[in-house]
Amino acid sequence: MEIVLFATGIFGLSAFSLHLATIFIAMSRCGFNGLCSPLHDGTPVSLIRPVCGLDNYVEETLRSGFCLDYPNYENVFCVASRNDPVVPLVERLIAEYPRVPSRLLVGNDRISHNPKLNNIVKGWNAAENEWIIIADSNVLMPPDYIQRLLANYDHDTGLVCSPPVGCWPSGIWAELECAFLNTYQARWQYAADSVGFGFAQGKTMLWRHSDLAKAGGIRALAGEIAEDAAATKVVRGAGLRVRLVDDPFGQPLGYRSAAEVWRRQVRWARLRRATFKFCYLPEILTGAAAPLIALGFAAYALGLSPLLACCIVVALWYGAEAALAYSAGWHLSPRSPLIWMLRDLLLPALWIEGWIGSGFVWRGNEMALTQGREAV
Repeated sequence: MEIVLFATGIFGLSAFSLHLATIFIAMSRCGFNGLCSPLHDGTPVSLIRPVCGLDNYVEETLRSGFCLDYPNYENVFCVASRNDPVVPLVERLIAEYPRVPSRLLVGNDRISHNPKLNNIVKGWNAAENEWIIIADSNVLMPPDYIQRLLANYDHDTGLVCSPPVGCWPSGIWAELECAFLNTYQARWQYAADSVGFGFAQGKTMLWRHSDLAKAGGIRALAGEIAEDAAATKVVRGAGLRVRLVDDPFGQPLGYRSAAEVWRRQVRWARLRRATFKFCYLPEILTGAAAPLIALGFAAYALGLSPLLACCIVVALWYGAEAALAYSAGWHLSPRSPLIWMLRDLLLPALWIEGWIGSGFVWRGNEMALTQGREAV
C-alpha cells in the first residue's frame, strides 16, 4: 500500500509541477518581445493563402493580408474551383488594394489525398520569392505578421510556424474550442518548442524555397495525410528545427456547434496518433483529471480531507491557466474555468476516439489516415 501511495503521490505532484512549468514557458513566449532580424530589411516574401468556402470572419482574415506593414511581399491566393463562393470576395479585395501585388490562381493539382496540399501546389510553383509563407484563410494577420515570423528564423531553422489561437468566440462551444486551442494545445506546443522538440502547425508556415527543394519540393509534404506532420519530418530529416513564432496569431471562431468542435478535435487526435504515435500515447495524462484523482487518493491515504485537497489543486491548476490566458491576451471569460474543466473531462474520451477510428471528413472530403503513405 505504501508503494502505491508513494507512486500515486509522485505522479500527482509531477503532473501538477509539469502543468505549472508549461504555463510558465507559454507565458514567457506569448508576448512579442521585439526580436530583430537582418531579414527585416524588406527581403521579398511570397504569401500563399489557400481558400475554400466562406468561413466565419473570412473577409476580416483575408483583408488582414493586404494590410501588412511590410515593404516587399505578394499575395498568392489559391482556389480549387472557379465556382467556389469565396472567389468573388478574393477578387473584390484584390481590386480594393491595387498597391499590394496579388493574384488568384484556380486549379487542382492532384499530388496527394490532401485537398489543401493539392490546392497549394500551383501557388508554390508560381511564387516568385525565396521566402514563402503558407497561411490558412482563417488566420488573422497583425501588421507585423511577416516581421514576427522572420525574427524567429535562425541558422538551424528549417521552418517557422504559429499555433492557432482562438479568438472572437460566439457561444459556449466556441469557447470550448478556445479552451482546446489556447491554454491547452498552444501551451504544450510552446513547451515542446522550448526544449528543442518543436513541430509544425499548418495554419502558418514560413519556408525557404531552397530548403524544401532539397527534400523534393512541395511534393515532399504528401508523405503524410497532414502536410504539417510531413513538414515536421522533412525539417527534422534535414537536421534542422521547427520553431514557433513568439506571440501566436489569432483564428476568429464565431459560432461553433458542439458537433463541429468535437469532430475537429477527433480529426486532430487521429492525425496525431497516426503521425506521431509515441507522442500521442501520454496525452491521456495531460489534463487535470488524472493528477486530481491521484492527489485526492494520496490525501485520503494520509488521513487528510480529499475534498479539501482536490479543491486546492483545482484552484491552483485553473488559476494558473487563467493567468496564462490573461497575460497572453487570449480569450478569458467568467465561465472559462468551467469550460476548461469540461475540456479536461472530455480529454480521455477524445484520446480513446483517436485510437478507434481511421477516417474523418475535412471540408466535405472523406479522408483516411493511410492515404498519405499510399501517395508516397
